Amino acid sequence: MNLGAMIDLGVDANYLTNELKKLNIEGFHLEIQKDIRRGISGTKASVVIENPDNEKHRHLRHVEEIVNNSSLSEKVKTTSLDIFRRIAEAEAKVHNIEIQRVHFHEVGALDSIADIVGAAICLDYLNVDKVISSSIQLGGGTVKCAHGIMPVPAPATALIVQGIPVKTGLVQHEATTPTGAAILVATVHEYSDKINFNITKTAYGIGQRDISEVPNVLRIYLSETIDQTEDVSIENAILIECNIDDMNPEQYEYLLELLFDAGVSDAWLTPIIMKKSRPAITISVLCKPELADNMKEILFKNARTIGLREQQLTKNVLRREEKTITTSLGQVKIKESFFKGKKVNAKPEYEDCKMIAKKLNISLLEVEKEILKYI
Repeated sequence: MNLGAMIDLGVDANYLTNELKKLNIEGFHLEIQKDIRRGISGTKASVVIENPDNEKHRHLRHVEEIVNNSSLSEKVKTTSLDIFRRIAEAEAKVHNIEIQRVHFHEVGALDSIADIVGAAICLDYLNVDKVISSSIQLGGGTVKCAHGIMPVPAPATALIVQGIPVKTGLVQHEATTPTGAAILVATVHEYSDKINFNITKTAYGIGQRDISEVPNVLRIYLSETIDQTEDVSIENAILIECNIDDMNPEQYEYLLELLFDAGVSDAWLTPIIMKKSRPAITISVLCKPELADNMKEILFKNARTIGLREQQLTKNVLRREEKTITTSLGQVKIKESFFKGKKVNAKPEYEDCKMIAKKLNISLLEVEKEILKYI
């Protein structure tokens, strides 16, 4: 299904076939045709075994030799072997044996070698920047394996998808095999059930079976990110505030030091007028949600307040980079921020500027003016 979907998306079928020949193994070929499942048309790719009675079971080292001795690109080799190793590690753990003693059974067969290496070839052909997957649908019921009847997900599949978002129960059969799971886990950069990108093309890989009310197809998209929004990250934050009218102003500096040492994102003081025209200060603390309780404790212990107000906020934060540049005044750290792929701001590190100003006995203004020539 994966190969069919990739071809449907635009991978050249002849290119895929010719690249698979670089494995230098005989006994299989690809059959590619248009097909339909429950009214959805797409591409069906079948790995045809020419002499199934002579097919061999292989260990990991046999597969590694086939891949490493081929003339495939290094990138394709690396991806292919990563997928195979994930399956071998899972099978070894399930059966409590050494990884090199694993018999690959279905995976060692020619069709699975073609599926796995073919997946790596297709991704290399498309040359995408990122692969995003929805939560993996595992299916339900039972599946017949080489070792007997197993509950879905099969033991190896369950190990491979550990730590990955999954779903079950859409159908009462195996919806994700160990091979499919390993291909996903080895190649996917991000998992999300939300579509937050511009779809430029939709493709379908048609499955072999047609036994469910749910179309047995694999849908994939070719997409572009929206306005390069990767330069803006969205973060949750907590704003904690209190009003103080009876605190010694000398103590504010110590309080702010405590807050920043504890990891606050930002903290500031705002002059206000309270009831009876009393001058006062609002203390504002912005922090990550997991730090909120610690910040409240610091404020209650050090700010002479008997109450706090709290708000949940969303921050939009530009991508930032730090680097060191060489100027006529010496080396200086600078911070740069980016939006839509372009640098929108750059500033020198204050502490570096202060050190240079003291060393050369010149003003901070002169230091910053000179450094800005290099930014």
